[in-house]
Amino acid sequence: MKYLVLLSAALAHSANAQNVFAHFMAQNSYSYAQSDWTNDMTTAQGIGIDGFALNIAANDYEVDRIVDAYAAAEALNFKLFYSFDMSYTWAQSDMVNIVMNHSSSSANFMWKDTLLVSTYSGETYGEDFWAGFKSALAAEGINITLAPAFTTYRDPSEASTLLSTFPSIDGFFNWWSWPADVDANLTTATDLAYQSAISSRSGPYIMGSLFLPVSPWQFKNLDGAGDWVEYSDTLWNYRWEQAVSDVKPDIVEIVTWNDYGESHYIGDINPNVDLGTQAPLYVDGFVHAAWRDVAQYYISWYKNGVAPTITKDEVVFWYRAWPKAITCSTGTLPRNAAFPEDAVFALAMLKDTATITLAIGSNEVNFTGGPGITMGSVPFPPEDSQIPYIEISRDGTKVVDTHGSMYINQEGCSYYNFNPFVGSVSE
Repeated sequence: MKYLVLLSAALAHSANAQNVFAHFMAQNSYSYAQSDWTNDMTTAQGIGIDGFALNIAANDYEVDRIVDAYAAAEALNFKLFYSFDMSYTWAQSDMVNIVMNHSSSSANFMWKDTLLVSTYSGETYGEDFWAGFKSALAAEGINITLAPAFTTYRDPSEASTLLSTFPSIDGFFNWWSWPADVDANLTTATDLAYQSAISSRSGPYIMGSLFLPVSPWQFKNLDGAGDWVEYSDTLWNYRWEQAVSDVKPDIVEIVTWNDYGESHYIGDINPNVDLGTQAPLYVDGFVHAAWRDVAQYYISWYKNGVAPTITKDEVVFWYRAWPKAITCSTGTLPRNAAFPEDAVFALAMLKDTATITLAIGSNEVNFTGGPGITMGSVPFPPEDSQIPYIEISRDGTKVVDTHGSMYINQEGCSYYNFNPFVGSVSE
């Protein structure tokens, strides 16, 4: 679906404008040509995303692929900034050189006439490291705004401690866009506390990671060392609502465009990306593209300050392929496996009042929605091998309907998978 996103290019990329970025895992660009970057960027631009935060893990092939990223971004007027993944080992000199590589590119996102640089983690490197990083760049004539995602800072009461411990930082990227191992929706307590604290500094408060924090999901099942699912059933809707109505940050960062292994990707699954041996077992076939339609609606709202007018009825729906209590033959039962609901979730974006029918097996739910956004759900049925049915009707007349593209099965699970399939139906 298409929503009109009204903002001039100058406003979209100037300080204090409302900007939206997607966290992009450069580690997954090994097989990328410039055309792959162009395709991803064009798709992102089409829903109002201004650029990518490039999550870079090492001074390796990623640096070479980013050359193509900058070339593609310059041609499209798409914006980029680095997000150094500090969970890996970094030499300060390598980071300085990487920032210098493209410091004069027109594709750089500028915050108050400085290059924006972010991170994932990095607090263990200490204040001297980050102060030295900024000074080394300044000595080369490159001034940056440093807005890291120091991930141990989640407790709202530690917001002032962050600033006193790290006087070199100019902004803050709150990574936490999922509940903290609880079966309850995420609140904005962390967002608001750190937003208030960082307001004394010169940089933006990046509500994101996800990695906002606006993220649609969180599930990982790799090697038994990092296997978890967070309570994400309606996260993609209510987190956007928090962004547009409550926090209203300088920057929204969607977590993520292409982190397939953690199941929060909204980009298309690139078949040329090597996902290893385990991630494909819960990623292949589980498309998330329709989540971008929801993002487009909220991005327009965030940038313009008002909910956009919906001109075409659409329902975006998502569901897992297995109930949470099933025993699978391989993989690891993830932490928090009891939290998700066994249900098909539907987000209706309606131009006028209509009835949404959700049916699967012997279960059926009807709810009224619109105009605007309304959510509903239907529980998994007891019957095996069932597929959801979704219908929009108005005044007793069917507008449009569809079935899901993946069956929900009660047995035969070969690998624990809490990654949802996402589909849509529109007139």
